[in-house]
Amino acid sequence: MILPAFLLLFAVVLFPIGRLLVTSTQQLRLTEPWLGTPFIGLAHYQKALADPRFWETTLNTFIYIAVTVPGAIVVGLGLALLANQPFKVKWPVRLGLLLPWALPLVFAGLIFRWFFEFNQGIVNNILMWVGLPKLAWLTDPFLATIAICIAIIWKTSSFVALILLAGLQTIPKSLYEAAEIDGASKWQQFIEITLPMLRPAIIVAAIFRTITAIQTFDIPYAMTNGGPGNSTETLAMYIHKTTIDFLDLGYGSALAVLMFVVSLVMTAGYLRYTRRDPRQEA
Repeated sequence: MILPAFLLLFAVVLFPIGRLLVTSTQQLRLTEPWLGTPFIGLAHYQKALADPRFWETTLNTFIYIAVTVPGAIVVGLGLALLANQPFKVKWPVRLGLLLPWALPLVFAGLIFRWFFEFNQGIVNNILMWVGLPKLAWLTDPFLATIAICIAIIWKTSSFVALILLAGLQTIPKSLYEAAEIDGASKWQQFIEITLPMLRPAIIVAAIFRTITAIQTFDIPYAMTNGGPGNSTETLAMYIHKTTIDFLDLGYGSALAVLMFVVSLVMTAGYLRYTRRDPRQEA
């Protein structure tokens, strides 16, 4: 009975992963087809570990993870709490949560590229309006990273908010009513009831957000194309350039395997944390 599901899983997931692993151990360059696909073992992985650009793009990726994952969860939690208020008409608020999530990533990147453009961007116009000088948001490495993080948080916080909103709606109202009777303030209710009950939803949102953050590509590509220099280039962008621009499928596959391993390790860390007994932590 499970054979059709297993075959589908094999065709969609297991076979591509296996093919990726095989390709990562081969010398496969489309610019040199006469060399064939000789087996070279772990040479590509050794090359990656000695590749400064690999470490630079990996560091950039981890910066995006460290900034945008907590940022999206904090902003998403605020949006979820707002959407969970007892509005008489709730659908406009929840539709507002859906719009950023439904917007294509490249479009979001292009919109924020316009926002942070030096001469015509809204952000610099606001700075000039309050008497501050214009900033080179997209040509300064530090400012470009900030601009990209803002764009990613705006784009992804709505998805986090939808997950947390579903978690908020499962919390029994009787818990808040009992807390009010005991004299608990709104902040105490949030700390002692809302956050502990939302823990599973927060973990799920963090897992999804971390995996997508590891694969960050579209928004930095649309805003800066990895520039200035390689200061905002992510590991996914480096894989794209290696395979599509340089046509080095073997090395690009090895880089993709390394990114896959990072995703597995971070996801396993989240899952291990969720299995911890809160009573033992106390």
